[in-house]
Amino acid sequence: MMPTFDPVNGSFRHCPAPAKLNLFLHVTGRRADGYHLLETAFQLIDRSDVLHFQLRDDAEIVRSNDIAGVPAESDLVVRAARLLQSHSKCRYGAEITLEKNLPMGGGLGGGSSDAATTLIALNCLWEANLSRRELMTLGLQLGADVPFFLFGQNAFAQGIGEQLMPLDTPDCWYLVIEPGVSVPTQAIFSSKALTRNSSSIKVSDFHSYPQGNWKNDLQSVAVQLFPEVLFALNWLNQYGNTKMTGSGSCVFCACDSEAAATKILNDFSSGFTQHGSRAWVAKSLREHPLAHWVKS
Repeated sequence: MMPTFDPVNGSFRHCPAPAKLNLFLHVTGRRADGYHLLETAFQLIDRSDVLHFQLRDDAEIVRSNDIAGVPAESDLVVRAARLLQSHSKCRYGAEITLEKNLPMGGGLGGGSSDAATTLIALNCLWEANLSRRELMTLGLQLGADVPFFLFGQNAFAQGIGEQLMPLDTPDCWYLVIEPGVSVPTQAIFSSKALTRNSSSIKVSDFHSYPQGNWKNDLQSVAVQLFPEVLFALNWLNQYGNTKMTGSGSCVFCACDSEAAATKILNDFSSGFTQHGSRAWVAKSLREHPLAHWVKS
């Protein structure tokens, strides 16, 4: 369903918060403050959470529904709304409903994407009129992946993930497996087994062979700590080049067509034996569905 913005009634409904895949992820170093230096290719896909916003006159930020394991006060959606409210000195509030479809601890960027969609939607609803760059600067205070979802398109990222360059990726279908386990990001980045000195690459290197055998440095740590991830990778490897996204747990395989991805999904339904897992087909996106709602 398309987003619907109704300024007269103070609502912005059906706002998607799309997932991302990391087509590769290298850890190239570590800053003095403990943050890791990364290089990665961010790919938007059409699987998403959905948010609805209703203007309030009392300046209260209210999440209207319960999300298992995520208290409202610690939800990035609520934190994003309050950050924008404080920064813009807005006197309005908002009631926010979050339809959570993306798994937590899946490496798909769900929480960061929810925060970015909140910033975009409330920037419109509150008439804060912040530019994309201003929203990205705010978003970085919430998490390293948030600026990407505000960037508006696929990107080659460096730094802690906030240095972004536009990336033209080929249209593609993906088969994604959720192994049925939530992987805490901190557990991966704090591991002594993590490679932190991968060689830097140029964006042109990735452009020349985007579907190549690029690696995710976090994957080798995740499979040691979470055998469910290893099981999913081994199963999906029979269909092509498979890797984990982000710090896990989701794994994916690129496919030439929707039919090819659907064939793998059918095989998953009949032959994947790991309890609690599920799989789905997703299509690549060239830009964020709300990209045109943000001024340059």
